Amino acid sequence: MTTKNQKEILRAKVNLETSCIAWKELQRFFASGAAIQVSNDLDLVEVAFQISEDNKKQVAQWLSEGKVGAVTDTQALTWYEADTEVWAVVVSPYVLVQEMKNVLHS
Repeated sequence: MTTKNQKEILRAKVNLETSCIAWKELQRFFASGAAIQVSNDLDLVEVAFQISEDNKKQVAQWLSEGKVGAVTDTQALTWYEADTEVWAVVVSPYVLVQEMKNVLHS
């Protein structure tokens, strides 16, 4: 199996591990600092894959651009009060979350 095929299989595996979940269900991850917000202009699966592959250069770029980062207190409260559902995926020790607007369901 080629490296390209292996990476595609890993991406598909990450995709299968995503889930729509109420933000309220993720409070313990937020409280421990493990909830990471992913901008809507990024692909949640790709971000999770790059983090799982330890692609420090790409992750650092997203962090510096503010496209990936810890969920802020303000954002967490807004989502909590609105009973928002988010797309989420675990990339241990983090839970990556992305607001559902502009996200297509398959």
